Parts: sequence; C-alpha cells; structure tokens
Amino acid sequence: MTETGTSPADTSPTDSDLAGACPADTGPADTGPADTAAALTYTSYLALDEVLDAQHPRSDEHDELLFIVIHQVYELWFKQLLHELTHLQAVLVKGDTAHATRVLRRVLTILKVIVAQIDVLETMTPRQFTSFRARLDASSGFQSAQFRELEAVLGRRDRRAFAHYLEGGEQRARIAGAMSRPSLFDSFLTYLGTHGYTVPAEVLDRDVSQPVAPSEELQRVLLAVYADDGGPSTVAEYLVDLDEGLQEWRYRHVKMVERTIGTKKGTGGSAGAAYLRGTLFDPAFPDLWAVRSEL
Repeated sequence: MTETGTSPADTSPTDSDLAGACPADTGPADTGPADTAAALTYTSYLALDEVLDAQHPRSDEHDELLFIVIHQVYELWFKQLLHELTHLQAVLVKGDTAHATRVLRRVLTILKVIVAQIDVLETMTPRQFTSFRARLDASSGFQSAQFRELEAVLGRRDRRAFAHYLEGGEQRARIAGAMSRPSLFDSFLTYLGTHGYTVPAEVLDRDVSQPVAPSEELQRVLLAVYADDGGPSTVAEYLVDLDEGLQEWRYRHVKMVERTIGTKKGTGGSAGAAYLRGTLFDPAFPDLWAVRSEL
C-alpha cells in the first residue's frame, strides 16, 4: 500500500532499504546475469550454509539438537562479549565516558540474553537430557575456552583454568594472554586517573598477572568518585551491574545443572554443580562492593 499522493515509482525500494530487509521482505535485485552470480546475499554474508550445518547430534534423540544449538549460541555471545570488552578497555584508557557507558549498556543487555537462554534449556527434562548424555563422552562446558578468556578479562587469575587445554595450544595461549594483560578493572583505574582521581600507585602499577586484592586506599578514592556523582560514578555503577549480571549467570547455571543432573559428576569427569557452587558470590570487582556500606 502506498501513501496518499505518492506514485508507485516513489515507493521502489532503495539500496538502503534492501540492506536492512529480511530475506522475506524483498526479492533479488535485477542486476543482470553476470552480477547476480557474484552478488552478496543474506545467506552468503552470514555464512548460513556453514552455520546451519554445524549441528551434528550423536544420537537420534529429539532434544539433543536443542542442547547443541543453545551451547553454540552461548559461544557466539561469548565471542561478542570478548569483542565488546576489548573495545571497552580501549575507550576507558582514553577516558571516554560516553562511549564506555554505551558499550557497558550493550554488554549488560547481552548478559541478560545469556541468562534468559537458560529458560529455554530448562524446558528439557532430566530424563530427556539423560537420553543422550552418554554420547557427550569427555566433552564438558568446563572446556569453553572463550568463557575462561572472558573470566580472565574480568580479572580472574587462576592457573587451574589451564587444566582442560593442551600446552602450546591456541586456546591455552589465548587464556594465558588474557591473564597476563590488564583486566577490565585495571582499565577502569586508568580511566579514573584520566579524570583527575589519584589512584594509589601500588594499585595502578600492580602485577596484572595476579588477582585484584581489595585496597582501603582505593576504596577512599571510589567514595570520592561516588560523592562527585559524575560520569565516573556512572561507569562504576555499570561495572557493579556487570559483576552482578555475571553472578546471576553463575547462579542460574548452577541451579539448572542441579535440577538436571543433581549431584552427579559432570560430563568429562568435571565436578558438576559442586564446582559451580564454589564460584558463586565471588565478585570480580571487590572494591566496588566494599564501598557500598559507606555510600
């Protein structure tokens, strides 16, 4: 349907219209035989042939496809989170509040999606999971190198994370690299310095290969940040949201595992829910939590 007073020629789709349309919205553009063969399509741009052919259930059980799809989607979101956090660290070091808050809002929204996906996974009953669980062999979510790298970016420094990865392998190298670089919180401290806050030298120049230790001196600086109630305090609160979101993911994850396999060992011989419970309530940014009682 065209708007009143508009000729059909005026409503022809433009290049920008086609770029934003879903595949059902519009047919192929008439570009001629030679150009059509090489034209970028929705399928080729998104590599859908490869993506949709990447699910290989090892049983005939109906629910195994859901299990595979959910975990592949998790890995895609982990990839995006790593991409966003790398950018976030760069803009924090520059002292760019506006871009830092935009990236943090995106990261927080992605975290909400990740947590919500557990609702989909929990539509699978324990019996349905058991029907194909043995086919998983030694594979385990503990082997997610991207999640280990994500933990390292957020400040985890635990060499036990290397246990599932071959020495000299690419995955182990990526995790080790993340553990040897400044964490997100280190970048935040640099950001505070660019905004005129005197961050203690022993904190700012710490050995970044070690975990962040709470500092009373730093907490006094953070109290000043909150008292000023400016851009840096907004960034600080977004970091608290991020920390809380990660803990929410851990809680939902452990409860999902408990309701699915109870106290059984996880696949691949992992400790299952027992290990996951031990990661709960372990903040990534302890100083930001420590100041809550003083605000």
